[in-house]
Amino acid sequence: MPSPLFLDPALIEAAATAASWPFEEARKLVARLERRPKAEVLFETGYGPSGLPHIGTFGEVARTSMVRHAFRVLTKDSVPTRLIAFSDDMDGLRKVPDNVPNREMLRAALNQPLTRVPDPFGTHESFGAHNNAELRRFLDAFGFDYEFRSATECYRSGVFDATLMLVAERYDAVMEIMLPSLRAERSASYSPFLPLHPVSGAVMQVPIDAVRADRGTLVWRDPETGESYETPITGGHAKLQWKPDWAMRWVALGVDYEMAGKDLIDSVKLSGQIARALGAEPPEGFNYELFLDEKGQKISKSKGNGLTIDEWLAYGTPESLALFMYTKPREAKRLFFDVIPRHVDEYLNFLDRYPAQDAKLRLGNPVWHLHAGAPPAPETVGEAGSKGTTLTFGMLLNLVAVANAEEPGVLWGFLRRYAAGIGPETHPGLDRLVHHALAYYRDFVRPAKTYRAPTEEERAALADLSQALAEHAGSTDPEALQAAVYEVGRRHFPDLSGKAKSPDGRPGVSQAWFTSIYNVLFGEARGPRFGSFVALYGVDETRALIEKALSGALVTEHEAVRAGLAKAS
Repeated sequence: MPSPLFLDPALIEAAATAASWPFEEARKLVARLERRPKAEVLFETGYGPSGLPHIGTFGEVARTSMVRHAFRVLTKDSVPTRLIAFSDDMDGLRKVPDNVPNREMLRAALNQPLTRVPDPFGTHESFGAHNNAELRRFLDAFGFDYEFRSATECYRSGVFDATLMLVAERYDAVMEIMLPSLRAERSASYSPFLPLHPVSGAVMQVPIDAVRADRGTLVWRDPETGESYETPITGGHAKLQWKPDWAMRWVALGVDYEMAGKDLIDSVKLSGQIARALGAEPPEGFNYELFLDEKGQKISKSKGNGLTIDEWLAYGTPESLALFMYTKPREAKRLFFDVIPRHVDEYLNFLDRYPAQDAKLRLGNPVWHLHAGAPPAPETVGEAGSKGTTLTFGMLLNLVAVANAEEPGVLWGFLRRYAAGIGPETHPGLDRLVHHALAYYRDFVRPAKTYRAPTEEERAALADLSQALAEHAGSTDPEALQAAVYEVGRRHFPDLSGKAKSPDGRPGVSQAWFTSIYNVLFGEARGPRFGSFVALYGVDETRALIEKALSGALVTEHEAVRAGLAKAS
């Protein structure tokens, strides 16, 4: 019985023209199904466990799951779907990763299938098994609906046997596709088949003397001993080079959708041609852009130069990571620690908007895709019966800074004063943000802060602001406090361009006023909506913070902190 989500008439109508990329991809699958009807639609993601899983691997599963869900909506859940997370763990280890222990152990196992390479971490029967377990651990923690498949198991169990024999029968057609893509030196000895050495077990990249399709065997020679072998094509005694292997897998499993990185565009085309040569239609999919590290270089699981999944989750929420994957998948994006706070707060903003949106806007809201059509209610704080306020990560980071907080209890003291009765037990999402904010501030914000003394113009404005706030002593009304901040800004930093007029026609406030507040009080270039910050931190506490800035104590304290950090490092 389909879920009520897939029977909502307004939702189904909006989905037909939804512009978000998961629906664009899902409509390609609907058209494919009309051309080639099937009993089910199979989605696939691929992973090469020659190195530890990284965020890009997770992103492919997350994005594919979003397309799968959009397809279920478009078809009213009338077509069964499955998602396979496939591991190419029968590949030979060609290079020792830089980011693993016991590298000499791996060096001694070069060219062995990854499921025969010893585990340098000492926790599993092989390096491939260890990395597969790491991938599954995180996918399971996220609640993805998927089936894990191992290349080693598929080759050995006979799942691929029939298609491998078909590759042998159409060997010449496959070679005609592959040879033009190879350098002359490589094409002279190339074969799509890689036999496994019957003695050493290594994956052999050697010329094939004969492909005996009628007998299902390969004839080849050991380059070191000169001994000739005749190896069965089936039963896990041989495997395919990766482009023919990709095509063979699509055909053998009946894959309908698989996306890939932009660096694999040519490979997708070649594998698609091979799939057609085997009598099948290659899957639908699109090429996403690659993630870049802090230096703008492509991240690599062997180099370990990108964020790991665990590193992101040490400082940000799982939802913020999923949002990073959803947003603009066809554009290259830096994947480094500084993107985490923005994505945490963007997620909260999208979630806050969702309840008031109609069906069309909801389908364009990332949280609909992140939560498979059922996002949770926003977690807000405020007076009973009111809409409440969503406290942002940026706000908490600044609260940590000015409160000199090291423990969650200090932040919760401010939060309870702002909204009585709340705590970790009533607001678990906010509690997670508190812990993330403390960790992120300690490791990234505090070392980079640069306080400065106010100019004479800023000094006069800040003194005026302190007096204005005195009239709101005890207030937790962010709008009234923000109005006071604006009024002081109009007097000292009016916008003279005429572009920022108030609704009543009075001059607006120059951005220079808020930049001054952030520079002088927070030691940063940007900051939170200041009225909301004052409501949370407290009027008296904010006035004391202003006084410390005017006296020079903030600069002195920060210089002492930086000196201590430098000495500790």
